[in-house]
Amino acid sequence: MKKTFLLAILFCSNSIIAQTYNGSIGVINDVAINDFPLVVSGLNPSTIDTIGFGLETICINLTHTYDSDLEISIIAPDGTSKILATGLGGGGQDYTNTCFNNSGLINITSGTPPFTGTFISQGYMGMVNNGQNGNGTWNLRVRDMAAQDVGNLLAWSITFGNAPATFPNLLFSSSNMPIVIINTNNQNINQTGKITADMGIIYNGINVRNYMTDPFNNYNGKIGIEIRGNFSSGLPQKPYEFETRDINGFSIDSSLLGMPAENDWDLIAMYNDKSFMRNSLSYTTFDEIGHWGPRSKLCEVVLNGDYQGVYALCETIKRDVNRVDVAKLNQTDITWPEVSGGYILKTDYWNNSNSWLLGFSPIDHPGFDIHMVYFYPQPQLLVPQQKTYIQTFFNDYETALYGPNFTDTINGYKKYISTRSFIDYFLVNELSRNVDGFKKSAYYYKEKDDSATAAIGKLKAGPVWDFDWAWKDIWDCNIFQATDGSGWAHHINDCSPDIYGTGYYIRLLQDSSFADELNCRWQELRGTILDTTNLFSWMDSIANFSNEAQVRHYSFWGHMGVATGTPEVTPPRQSYQEEVDSLKSWIRRRIIWMDTNMPGNSINCNLTGITSSQHSNSIITTYPNPFESEIHLSFMLAQPETVEIELINVLGQTVQPIQKEHHSGGGTQVFTFVTDANLPVGIYLLRVKCGEKVWTRELAKVE
Repeated sequence: MKKTFLLAILFCSNSIIAQTYNGSIGVINDVAINDFPLVVSGLNPSTIDTIGFGLETICINLTHTYDSDLEISIIAPDGTSKILATGLGGGGQDYTNTCFNNSGLINITSGTPPFTGTFISQGYMGMVNNGQNGNGTWNLRVRDMAAQDVGNLLAWSITFGNAPATFPNLLFSSSNMPIVIINTNNQNINQTGKITADMGIIYNGINVRNYMTDPFNNYNGKIGIEIRGNFSSGLPQKPYEFETRDINGFSIDSSLLGMPAENDWDLIAMYNDKSFMRNSLSYTTFDEIGHWGPRSKLCEVVLNGDYQGVYALCETIKRDVNRVDVAKLNQTDITWPEVSGGYILKTDYWNNSNSWLLGFSPIDHPGFDIHMVYFYPQPQLLVPQQKTYIQTFFNDYETALYGPNFTDTINGYKKYISTRSFIDYFLVNELSRNVDGFKKSAYYYKEKDDSATAAIGKLKAGPVWDFDWAWKDIWDCNIFQATDGSGWAHHINDCSPDIYGTGYYIRLLQDSSFADELNCRWQELRGTILDTTNLFSWMDSIANFSNEAQVRHYSFWGHMGVATGTPEVTPPRQSYQEEVDSLKSWIRRRIIWMDTNMPGNSINCNLTGITSSQHSNSIITTYPNPFESEIHLSFMLAQPETVEIELINVLGQTVQPIQKEHHSGGGTQVFTFVTDANLPVGIYLLRVKCGEKVWTRELAKVE
């Protein structure tokens, strides 16, 4: 009898520990982020973890007419966000009495609408059991990712108990990537302003392992940090923008991971790019063809002691001699030539205080209003004379572009723009079929006029930016859904976008000289930088470098093989290598289509000299990097030349005799430089001389 009474007490005790709370309900608005709060108060014990007490179960009940439009996440009071289900169920309807619990026998990805029952969530929801205080405001976030279908959240609840949800025990101690460690000192990072935090970077050099126990040898100091991005900010792995600061909170330029010193930087999350290379491939390509593209380095990030996965530490777009190199514009610069530049502008989300309405609509969409957003200087720092100047400049340019004599080489549109920059911007964004490249995050910059010659400082297209939704087939309009590599992204206005693009290329391509120059440039780059051998060699170097860290990244986030982020047409790949291979296949299809459909012709192309980049300090291309024994060089010669090649170590010593190669010219030249069999592992400079021109490229020798 005593034993029975004791068991009854224990049973009651356990029942008391389980505590359930109900959240708010409401309409699931179309193409929107819908947050439904739930306040937890009086939770006892208040600390939630994976051992004794924590979040056990989340149950939802909602109606929706197209389930795969939805991404459903739980957000804890400390900001930890985990996906419960996303992109599932196709055109099925509803989540009816759907519960998420570690004890579920199947993953939600194997369920079918209306998903009635208990399932394992797509993301590791147990990561909210991280030792935080469970009291506070929780949110069920229901993101509707596509138009036309709507629904209602009818009920949702969370239950805490002594069988808490868990997550894989990830012991992170070292990496072949740089390690970035951030400590916010018990502050939450938000999207409404930077908080002051501490940051240390461990980077022991190329091919040298980095340990969590190593000293902060690349950066050790204060930063101001906030969450950045629009769509990406709603994903579980948060993207960040940060500013390096001194101890007094003032910005201070710092060189990070070998990149030129500056104070503004981004940490680009890799959650939405499972290849880790879509942005950097675009930026590197733009840089190699002759324009500044943001530099970036892959790294692994630890935030407040918790591993956060792989990020790209990346330069931001900013006026700087090592970034967008235009003249500084002060508020006192109100007369010519000072008032003429530099300016950086973009088409993006706008309001009446940060932009102005352009005077012309796209010729194929005459009813569209196009706004140009001030980027540098910031709108609040521009004085009236400067706003008047840049608005007048654009009006003059558009008047010429849309006028009857727009092809006139003296007084037509070419008077105002750099056609080469517009062509190269077009090629990078079209090659990647970037859904955002011609509507938002579409940058321009205006150079200062030349006071000596009175020559107009040209408007240039670029830099390129934001390729998370590029290099893939996505559920958008037909242009971007096509799986055969077809479609022109610059026709984005045909898709009724959320932001209208300028449509400049529709008019520019009506000029046969612009179309022919575009075709010639494409042919030139296809034989060099945009040759698939070069592109895929670069991609392989990134994949090899990432192969170790990607295992940790996907073990932590748990979304490999799961449809997350960008709504893709094709089923999710099941491994990192499959992701890389799929991206290569996509590029092959896209290049084949562009080879066949590029406007203009290349009959009278005049390809002169070795094409080089004034920013990247490199010849056309060298690959692979890192290398083992052979280095391949690819460049274009218009006439016979003798090319001298030598390999130099970090001490400036020539480690192999200079090799001279005579090439006949007239097209792409490919040369293989075979290194000495006894060449030690390390960092080298490859020096290439052709006539009076010299290029260098930093390379790494590996076993």
